[in-house]
Amino acid sequence: MQNNTLTWQDFIKIEMRIGTIMSAEIFKEVKNPAYKMQIDFGEFGIKKTSAQITKLYTPEELIGNQIIAVINFPKKQIANMMSECLVLGAIGDSHEISLISADKKMKNGTRIG
Repeated sequence: MQNNTLTWQDFIKIEMRIGTIMSAEIFKEVKNPAYKMQIDFGEFGIKKTSAQITKLYTPEELIGNQIIAVINFPKKQIANMMSECLVLGAIGDSHEISLISADKKMKNGTRIG
């Protein structure tokens, strides 16, 4: 078993923030089913991303929901889009993904820690 122990210094480098999904649509250009989304992180801006969450969500029900994402990874090319954040979710036995969110409405950009 590999030692994956993080130090506190490692953990505080991860910028996990609350954001509100502003738009979501089917990402037609990708190989695996996914949505293309824009998420408002308040003072950190609106960021684009792609998420393979099509098993449990429709684009319409995502809009307006607050989620948690990592916003300080390097940008990553996904098909014809540059992804600017990583949405966090729990991965089920059938590879369905349930998004992680706060149980109360929070200000966009609020840090998770």
